[in-house]
Amino acid sequence: MIKALLSLAAIAASIQLSNGATLRRVTCPDGNTVSNGACCVLFPVMEDIQTNLFDGGECGEDVHESLRLTFHDAIGFSPALTRQGKFGGGGADGSIIVFNDTETAFHANNGIDDIVDVQKPFIARHNITPGDFIQFAGAVGVSNCPGAPRLEFLLGRPLPKQASPDLLVPEPFDNTTKILARFADVGFSPNEVVALLASHTVAAADHVDPTIPGTPFDSTPEQFDTQFFIETQLKGTLFPGTSGNQGEVMSPLRGEIRLQSDSELARDPRTACEWQSFVNNQNKLQSAFKAAMAKLAVLGQNVRELTDCSEVIPVPKPANSKAHLPAGLNHRDIEQACRTTPFPILPADPGPVTSVAPVPPS
Repeated sequence: MIKALLSLAAIAASIQLSNGATLRRVTCPDGNTVSNGACCVLFPVMEDIQTNLFDGGECGEDVHESLRLTFHDAIGFSPALTRQGKFGGGGADGSIIVFNDTETAFHANNGIDDIVDVQKPFIARHNITPGDFIQFAGAVGVSNCPGAPRLEFLLGRPLPKQASPDLLVPEPFDNTTKILARFADVGFSPNEVVALLASHTVAAADHVDPTIPGTPFDSTPEQFDTQFFIETQLKGTLFPGTSGNQGEVMSPLRGEIRLQSDSELARDPRTACEWQSFVNNQNKLQSAFKAAMAKLAVLGQNVRELTDCSEVIPVPKPANSKAHLPAGLNHRDIEQACRTTPFPILPADPGPVTSVAPVPPS
């Protein structure tokens, strides 16, 4: 018995020493500590973008645009084209910045040139590749939005080799079948597509309808919450005097816009129940979006050659909003789409229907 106990103690000590070796911290030149010294280069980058890109850590327009850029860069990737012997794009490689003259001219990338031009000087003054910077800025930016998950970040993407092919970025007027097929090409299930669209909870449209720039997709664009999934399920209408542009459906809330693609995904049998499942489920929203973004951020990359620097990303504050129906609306204003589960009963804000303020420009 004594020999057995001594043997177990030796094994435990061995494991403890092994863990101690892997948990040893590295102190960076600025005093921050990390598990891997390669991640030290990120702290000056983060300080710069938090101060000079995100206005001291706000969840504002440049956060929205930086998050959008992570998607537009990464989705430029097609294994199907590669199987046909064509160049299928480099995925999350920064090609949208390096070959910006080509990629920002794509119709689906309309307006993306603004954030590309803003990010270029940051890349120029730091030791970081464009592919890494795009995904890092997106993850840091999202951390400024209360209620967001702490996104993963892997460091080490190489420089892009050439521009992504055109017609790989989904557009607001694409039908659900086309959108799901495009994502299936890069390995995303319909449920993961819905999870990725949680990004619209902190987003606004500038170019879908240029007559109303800065129009948010939900009433709380400064919060990473479930309101987007609630308000997209409201019965849509087109207010008199709006343009009715292709790809646009107006919400019952003045000042709020709904993309045609979001409206259809919220009501399609293949995605409606998953869409509804995020309503008033902040934990699921966070975990599903984090997992989907982790997958998106490494499209086209060899993960074995990247370094996990997720610990550098700040921890977001908790959400300070609760799921609700907008003032003046009730459960009858919900357009039920999931056939198997009733829409959750939610409280409504008091008062008459109000307008949603536009997101201020950066």
